[in-house]
Amino acid sequence: MNFYEFCSRMNDNTKETERLKKPSWLRVKLPIGENYRKVRNLVDQHKLHTICESGSCPNMGECWGEGTATFMILGNICTRSCGFCAVQTGRPEAVDEFEPGRVANSVKIMGVKHAVITSVDRDDLKDGGSSIWVQTVKAIRVQSPQTTMETLIPDFAGKWENLQRIIEVAPEIVSHNLETVRRLTKEVRIQAKYDRSLELLFRLKKEGCGLNLALC
Repeated sequence: MNFYEFCSRMNDNTKETERLKKPSWLRVKLPIGENYRKVRNLVDQHKLHTICESGSCPNMGECWGEGTATFMILGNICTRSCGFCAVQTGRPEAVDEFEPGRVANSVKIMGVKHAVITSVDRDDLKDGGSSIWVQTVKAIRVQSPQTTMETLIPDFAGKWENLQRIIEVAPEIVSHNLETVRRLTKEVRIQAKYDRSLELLFRLKKEGCGLNLALC
């Protein structure tokens, strides 16, 4: 095959590739609409963080377009560097004591019936951020007593006194992601431990907490 034949064949292959269409389920709609703008303005106005943005979720436009969002507390910088997550890793800023109130106020403004809250890992804090978790749950209950909550919590580095604070405030659902199987945990969840996550779930179940188990 000479050079010109090679170029011609490459050109044919390029044209064939261009003809291949992406499947419809792979396409993400542009974030538009009144509901999206309301959520966008609310997040910006109250200086809130969402896992939708910080985690670079491709479904953000769809969810925000339906007027829903998952609040992320304790800042948007995580002390861990899990391989599956797009949240920034580094040294977090100081805890914002006013954050629980802003989240609660936003839940009330949005008229959320079921609020989903998650957080970054804060291994830099002695209490793992559990006090802010508790304050957030309590603040939402004060402003929106009919709103139920799902709290997607970290493992608090196995410091179970911090987990106990979550148990005592008793959100309707407590979630904790395993993300992967034991064999791949060290590679995928670098600073996490599979058995520690199992222990956390066992303690929640033992205390009668409503669980939402997720093995992604």
